[in-house]
Amino acid sequence: MSGYFLRRALLIVPTFLGITLVVFVIMQFVPGGPVERQILRFQMAMAGGGAEGGGGASGRRSIEIPEEELNEIKRYYGFDKPVYARYGQWLWNVLHLDLGNSYVYQDPVWDVIRTRFPISIFLGLTGFFLGYFICIPLGVLKAVNHGSKFDLITSALVFMGYSVPGWALGTALLVLFGGGSFLSLFPLGGFRPENWQYLGLWGKITGQIHYMFLPVVCYMVGSFATLTILSKNSLMENLGQDYVRTAFAKGLKARRVIFVHALRNSLIPLVTGLGNAISLILAGSFLIEKVFNIDGMGYLGYTAILQRDYPVALGILVIDSLLLLVGNILSDMIYAAVDPRIRFQ
Repeated sequence: MSGYFLRRALLIVPTFLGITLVVFVIMQFVPGGPVERQILRFQMAMAGGGAEGGGGASGRRSIEIPEEELNEIKRYYGFDKPVYARYGQWLWNVLHLDLGNSYVYQDPVWDVIRTRFPISIFLGLTGFFLGYFICIPLGVLKAVNHGSKFDLITSALVFMGYSVPGWALGTALLVLFGGGSFLSLFPLGGFRPENWQYLGLWGKITGQIHYMFLPVVCYMVGSFATLTILSKNSLMENLGQDYVRTAFAKGLKARRVIFVHALRNSLIPLVTGLGNAISLILAGSFLIEKVFNIDGMGYLGYTAILQRDYPVALGILVIDSLLLLVGNILSDMIYAAVDPRIRFQ
């Protein structure tokens, strides 16, 4: 089995190269890149100066950037070289843990990303643990009461939530419960209160819960139905196994049979998803963080794409792709660890 995981680890290299190459090439040919934006700024600055001299709007159309200035802009952003040369240079820098400098923030990409990590990790871990702590007991109750009104009502609510994207739910929650609505129970956005540094311990706890409640609900809604139904179906399958019937025949109480024998084996499918959850926790959600104006990894990636900040967008891609590839291997390792019947060849 060690040979299997070694092959999987070696496959990370070509997969990573394929992902980054495709995205890198696409970014180089997207309109509105850094060279075009710099040229537009130059033309607007020149047009503004010309307007003072009476040039007006007609002078803006006739502005031409000198060839030397244009070449200098391309050289500064690295667009004076072919695409393959730019990708090779970028990949070489990545191997030396250098993601370059941000076009927008003028800071190293590592520093820009590092400041957003705690926010996305905090929200991701909170939504992850709450999802498991709520969905597993709910799935157990649904399995024990299969076919009852409770099972039918909760199934309808769960699938209704699953059908709504997290960002759309966030917009609706802000309209209903955000500041300025008829209820005004929660703030319109942000991660923490503005007076965070002046609050005491209890004030920080309540303030953090107040600000993070709606975003965490949106984080959970996507996986809520999957985890709930998976835990229910897995438990129902194990309740029909011979070892469970044998336990009942021996006179064991139903609670002991369900929670000690059946539930332990039912958690195997849920545990195997822990590896992939790493990428979800650290990467954040683009649209949810945008809706709630939370300056995390997801919102940073969203703004980097809109502003054509290629170094930041590619830096986030490097982190996300590596986490996803490593998470897939971790999922297989956890699966093999918790289920001795599994043997990868």
